[in-house]
Amino acid sequence: MNIYVGNLSYETSENDLRNVFGEHGAVSKVNVIMDKMTGKSKGFAFVEMENDDEGQNAIEKLNDADLNGRNLKVNLAKPRTERPARNNW
Repeated sequence: MNIYVGNLSYETSENDLRNVFGEHGAVSKVNVIMDKMTGKSKGFAFVEMENDDEGQNAIEKLNDADLNGRNLKVNLAKPRTERPARNNW
C-alpha cells in the first residue's frame, strides 16, 4: 500500500517516518520528496507498507498526528497521472 504523507516539517527524515509508520506495521519503502535545485525537502513523502490492513491502520492513526511540531496529513496515495510534456523554449 502506497501512502501519501503531507505537511511534514522540513527536518523530518526518512528514518523518522520509517520509525513512526513502523509502529503500525512493516514498512517496505520511504521516499521524502526533495527539491532538485535546493536539495531540501518539499514537505511531503510517500511511505510504502507491505500489508494493506496495516497501511489502513497507519492512515487512521497517523492522520492529523503531530510529528516534529506539524500535524501530518496522511492518506492513500493517488496513482500518478501522466502530465503533458513541458515546452522548454
